[in-house]
Amino acid sequence: MPILSSVYSPHSFFKNGHFSTIYSAKLRNAPKLLQQREQLVLPDGDFMDLDFSFSEKATSAIAIILHGLEGNAQRTYMKGQATILNAYGWDACAVNYRGCSGKTNRLFESYHAGKTDDLHHVIQYILEKNKYDVIALVGFSLGGNLLLKYLGEREDVPKEIVSGAAISAPLHLKGSLEQLSQWNNWLYRTSFLYHLRKKYREKLELFPEITSAESYKKMKNLKTFDDIYTAPAHGFKDAYDYYEKNSSLQFLPNIKVPVFILNAKNDSFLSQKCYPFSLAEKSKNIYLETPKYGGHVGFHKTDKRYYSEERVVQFLTSK
Repeated sequence: MPILSSVYSPHSFFKNGHFSTIYSAKLRNAPKLLQQREQLVLPDGDFMDLDFSFSEKATSAIAIILHGLEGNAQRTYMKGQATILNAYGWDACAVNYRGCSGKTNRLFESYHAGKTDDLHHVIQYILEKNKYDVIALVGFSLGGNLLLKYLGEREDVPKEIVSGAAISAPLHLKGSLEQLSQWNNWLYRTSFLYHLRKKYREKLELFPEITSAESYKKMKNLKTFDDIYTAPAHGFKDAYDYYEKNSSLQFLPNIKVPVFILNAKNDSFLSQKCYPFSLAEKSKNIYLETPKYGGHVGFHKTDKRYYSEERVVQFLTSK
């Protein structure tokens, strides 16, 4: 059964999906959060920066928080989630993917929606600290897809991982690309493409033997960016091969720990396949909530506390 009814009903303008999306990304004041950065050196010689924040009381529970496309651990939604987790007795590890912490990563590859080997290395790094008995995974947008794929594709998920939560998760990547290609999403796709192309320009200087200015000029939309860079850099034939192999929807039936998926019905980034009602009805572990409002990572309640942040804590502490 786990389809959850939703009581989320925001005030006024926040019932508009685009307003709630843009306000939450650009206008919400970020909570003040003391973070401690640690650099994780990966087996291939690259690195990821991890931003830790801590509960006031000693705890053996930690949440690993994963950001969305071209985000980072300093985004307001990341700090908001870490703040409430800390208040409820959880430590938090806010992950910066390769190349997302303000420093260019060392290799030609970077990150993508299904790069679960990097998440695995983060989890192992935290386990090696020998201070956490309970680990939860929390992901926003691309990060939600990433954690769901990780939980569903692996037979060796560490026993310490007891639950997960995915907010505004594009469970079907091709469908979400098609949604972002619609005229009403021009602002978001333009912003994403601007930042992605900027990073490719950095690769032009570092790896001139496998990049070209001609390729850069051809990156006119998100699909061509994935065709030219994301797919070949990470071992996929093309963009559609990348989308097919990394969409978390196909891995959901294999998940063996409770996971919470919060996808708003007015999220303009998500296609119909991102609302797996029939799967959730039959599952013991997939808890699906689809409120009418919320946009994309825009579940405003007050600037200090978002509905999504409260629901994540409620779910994690109930499992």
